[in-house]
Amino acid sequence: MGDKTVTTESDEAQLRQFTRAVLDDLQALEMMIRGGYMEDEAFRIGAEQEMFLVDSSMHPAPVAVEILGDAKDKRLTTEIGRFNLEANLTPLDFTGDSLRRLEDEISEMVGIVRTSAKKFGADVVLTGILPTIQPTDLVERNLTPSPRYFELNRILTAMHGAERLVHIKGLDELRLHLKDTFVEFCNTSFQVHLQVPISRFAEYYNWAQAISAPVLAAAVNSPVIMGHRLWHETRLALFQHAVDSRSPIQQERSHPQRVTFGRTWVEDSILDVFHEDVARFRILLTRQLEEDSLDALKEGRIPGLDAWRMHNGTIWRWNRACYGVMNGRPSMRVEVRFLPSGPSIADEMANAAFFLGLMIALPEEFGDVTKIMSFDEARNNFSSTARFGLKSQVVWLNGESYRTGRLILEELLPRARKGLESVGIDQSDIDRYLAILEERVAKQRTGSQWMLESLGAMDKRAKFNVRMRTVTAAMLENQYENRPIHEWALAQISEKSDWIDNYRTVEQFMSKDLFTVRPGDVVDLAASLMNWKHIRHVPVEDDAGNLVGLLSHRDLLKLLTEHCGEEIIVRDVMKTNLITVTPETGSLEALKTMRDHDIGCLPVVHNNRLIGLITAFDFLTVSVKLFEERVRESSN
Repeated sequence: MGDKTVTTESDEAQLRQFTRAVLDDLQALEMMIRGGYMEDEAFRIGAEQEMFLVDSSMHPAPVAVEILGDAKDKRLTTEIGRFNLEANLTPLDFTGDSLRRLEDEISEMVGIVRTSAKKFGADVVLTGILPTIQPTDLVERNLTPSPRYFELNRILTAMHGAERLVHIKGLDELRLHLKDTFVEFCNTSFQVHLQVPISRFAEYYNWAQAISAPVLAAAVNSPVIMGHRLWHETRLALFQHAVDSRSPIQQERSHPQRVTFGRTWVEDSILDVFHEDVARFRILLTRQLEEDSLDALKEGRIPGLDAWRMHNGTIWRWNRACYGVMNGRPSMRVEVRFLPSGPSIADEMANAAFFLGLMIALPEEFGDVTKIMSFDEARNNFSSTARFGLKSQVVWLNGESYRTGRLILEELLPRARKGLESVGIDQSDIDRYLAILEERVAKQRTGSQWMLESLGAMDKRAKFNVRMRTVTAAMLENQYENRPIHEWALAQISEKSDWIDNYRTVEQFMSKDLFTVRPGDVVDLAASLMNWKHIRHVPVEDDAGNLVGLLSHRDLLKLLTEHCGEEIIVRDVMKTNLITVTPETGSLEALKTMRDHDIGCLPVVHNNRLIGLITAFDFLTVSVKLFEERVRESSN
């Protein structure tokens, strides 16, 4: 997420001053590129590992700040959500055993976090979107207490100006109406960095764009959010919605989004992209600056370009160009942001090896990609693979169409191998990482496909929360073994389960698939619904989705008996003095409410709108499971 130090109360004069500093930084960068200051020989790699923190029930555990305080490792830093953490890995020369060393450091960092997390009843899960995350997790109390995050949320929300609609269609359909950016808590990624020679940066950057689609297709790991099966890499669509800063009028004008694949190839210089980003996107954050970049150059020092880097950190291109200084030499690198976290560290490294090998091999073999592929084809490929993963169809060089899996196996993996060999990567590491990716593609078993197949094979009568927890627990178990995804068995609901953890709050086991009626409907419709769907309670909603009443099976039997043959309207007989709960209500509290009021149903509401229903039957299910668990424990 970039530099955490920001100014929280900047006035117009400070904003203008910071804007001038951004422009000066870009001028200084141009001078360094033209003056031969920039490193033009080395290939280096690095990475950022984002991770979820979960509790014993596999739900988000907002203990990131506590873990940072306990671990005391400078490589660890916060992310926007209190249940996310990020590890920044050490840059390495891209040769020899660098891939293995990178994997070892990721394993080390995950281990350090796990050790500290255990002290707070938590653990680490690597996944693009945590299956167990719920709307009640996306609230301000789970925002990491950092001025940067508070300011980003405040400014982006104000700029957007209207309710933020998240609408994503896949196998299911998700619609969320939000007033903030907290849905970003749902996403974690594995970001690979590759430093390349500045004299060929535009060429390498364009290739990064071109190969993003097939690399993503093999890496997809985010098919489910809040029980909705959407894209194979839903994280991409979700992030675009989460930080969309465009006002309604800007959306009408098709103003570009801050999260973007881009709109065209880089033609001459990466500076064209940076100029575009300053011209298109308002500066969001400012900070106190300790140097003037142009003065630093005049004095023979290498500037940090802190103002521009802060602005660059608020434009989330899926392949982002980044500036850095190492060993006194400034350089540029490609930051790959589209890869999800997980499903295992071994899988992440296979994805990295595949991408990095192609980045070395393809420019040498084919030269300028803009001569043999249109940008629209590259962008459409990226969108297609995000939606369909290995089942997508892509247009490759010179307009030839491929099934993505075939393209990877027949055309790209051999070239990735040549690229890795050409920079001297150890042969054993090449064989291991590319074999993992080859097996995954050949078996069509990405993280997303595994998750979808696991959910599809589960008992449909099992509660949503149980299924999501089962998938997440299986991820965690396999990640402890660092087992690549193609070796994972499908997740199965265990007979022995900590059932009480699945029912801590109403949100965890309420029914969401509801049948409702309107106040103006005839009561016969409600009676038919009860008969057809074997339900005993029918909520009454108005046209705006507000809960206005409730009909019960017991009441309807009495009404239809007493008024046989008469037309009865729902509004005349529905109960309006309703007892309701919110999604955050504890299960025991809800059970007590039902008992105290002698009712068999509790509507679950948020902002007066019906989002779920719990009944006495739901609690009976819990009681039976808990009883079975106790009997099993006593027999052992």
